[in-house]
This record gives sequence, C-alpha cells and structure tokens, in this order.
Amino acid sequence: MSDLLERLRGRGWRMTSQRRVVAEVLDGDHVHLTADEVHARAAQRLPEISRATVYNTLGELVSLGEVTEVATDGRAKRYDPNAHTPHQHLVCSRCGTIRDVHPTGDPLADLPAHQRFGFTVREVEVTYRGLCPACG
Repeated sequence: MSDLLERLRGRGWRMTSQRRVVAEVLDGDHVHLTADEVHARAAQRLPEISRATVYNTLGELVSLGEVTEVATDGRAKRYDPNAHTPHQHLVCSRCGTIRDVHPTGDPLADLPAHQRFGFTVREVEVTYRGLCPACG
C-alpha cells in the first residue's frame, strides 16, 4: 500500500473507489501532476471517474494537509503528495518539470533577524529554477 493511502487510512478517511484511485495516481516520489493529469490517469483505471470528483478529492487532500499545491510561474497548479517530508523544488523554466530536492543547511538561518520585520517565520519555500537535461 502506498504511503499516502496508509496515511489516509490512518486518519479514517472514507476510502471510496474514486478517492482510492486518485490517491494511487498521486503515489510516488517526484509526483507533481496537474488536476487534469490526475484525472486522465485515474480515468485509465476507473473510466467513470468525473473531473469534478478528481478536483473535489484533490481539494480534500490539500485541506487535510496530505497533499500540497505547487504553483510555479502562472502554470497550472500541481499536486505534491510528499507533504510530510520537508523539501524544496527544482523547476525547469522551459517545460515545467518539477523535482523534489533536499538541500543541506537551514534556509531560515539565511534570513537575518533584521530582515524578518518582526514576523514569526513558520516555513520557508525555496524554488530552484533552471533547465532540465531534456530542455538544456
């Protein structure tokens, strides 16, 4: 069983066939699919699944904190099931491919106290941009 499915079962999330197939599609490392891509892959497994069901399920997963939305450069939102492991993203500026990366060090430590303007910073989002091997 996938990590996402295990987490959802542990939370007592009602596992319908439609919800299960969406969670299965999202399983894996470096998965950053758009809602339309999730729907297309889910429909291969469960042809009767509707686009609305996929969108609603993705919204629930985001609300639960089990999936995060990743938005880059005005492109379609992508959904990342790696919500419980701290990581950053490496994005291809041309094709939009996204990879999870785990840089060493603490990005929060790079922000001096005088640049925090009194904010209590709870999380840091860093996006690395460049060209992937296929586009470079």
